[in-house]
Amino acid sequence: MNPDHPHRRYNPLTGQWVLVSAHRAKRPWLGQVEELPPPVLPAYDPHCYLCPGNERAGGQRNADYQGVYVFENDFPALLNDVPGGQEQGPDWKRAYADAGRCRVICYSPRHDLSLGHLPAQSVQDVVKTWQAQVKELYAEEAIHYVQVFENKGAMMGCSNPHPHGQIWASRFVPDEIRNEEIRQARWMEQHETPLLQSVLEDERQDGERVVLENDAFVVLVPYWAVWPFETLLLPKEPVACLTAFSEAQVRALAEIWQAMVQMYDALFNVTMPFSCGWHSAPKGSKHRDAWVAHAHVYPPLLRSATVRKFMVGYEMLAGPQRDLSPEQAAQRLREASQSH
Repeated sequence: MNPDHPHRRYNPLTGQWVLVSAHRAKRPWLGQVEELPPPVLPAYDPHCYLCPGNERAGGQRNADYQGVYVFENDFPALLNDVPGGQEQGPDWKRAYADAGRCRVICYSPRHDLSLGHLPAQSVQDVVKTWQAQVKELYAEEAIHYVQVFENKGAMMGCSNPHPHGQIWASRFVPDEIRNEEIRQARWMEQHETPLLQSVLEDERQDGERVVLENDAFVVLVPYWAVWPFETLLLPKEPVACLTAFSEAQVRALAEIWQAMVQMYDALFNVTMPFSCGWHSAPKGSKHRDAWVAHAHVYPPLLRSATVRKFMVGYEMLAGPQRDLSPEQAAQRLREASQSH
């Protein structure tokens, strides 16, 4: 198959197909390239509701923290004290009362530094806090899934530039996770090896879509990527949940996460916005042997610091489509990684 001809690619994690039309933008980096000056942020902002010691909404005040800081979200999407119940009605009308916890994790007291530019030990502390929070929340009997994620940049709806992420713990297993579990379990039953381990072995052998690698992790553009510069972070030694990463893996994860953020920032010479997060086996999963804990990274930018990809028209009504092939994206990311 000629990769320049329109074709569809299958995502084995979700069962979704993406239309690839590489002939429409073989060299998307040509033409006008807008650049934005990097934001000039202070190390401490007295008006920031995430900086140490500052007042948050509702009169709450942050501790005078010196490292990673976690607190209950002042405006949570899930509440912990909601009574259970099901809405009664016709079969098509279903609603369930659900509950959970939402927390904010400040990566550092520094207002001006992202994970890509903090000291290495600080990034390791963030990874260890992810692990500790997941363990703590799973200890609550009612919690069945914990989602660790970050929305970075105003383009992704982030209202505060202070480096931070979120942790949502729910009494239900979200559809995306349930779907991934079903397909990974099916692959394991048919091939007797985890799906993402098979993907990683093939991708490392091929090399065309691998963009970063160290002793314990690999960052690659997935064959089925939807977003222009989407990446998938995978461990070389598979574990079912990020809580199971060893000390050595934590160090390697911090290292490659920093390199990944710096690579993205160098791509268009801008602080790259993105949404990212971890997918791991849900608590009590019967298919833990099929799971490989992994992180998805979804940046929206397509051509420059101000030109982004929108999921509109065909994507909203029919299915995802991309003009830049995953192989072209991987090459651009490798070049960006080598440039900084």
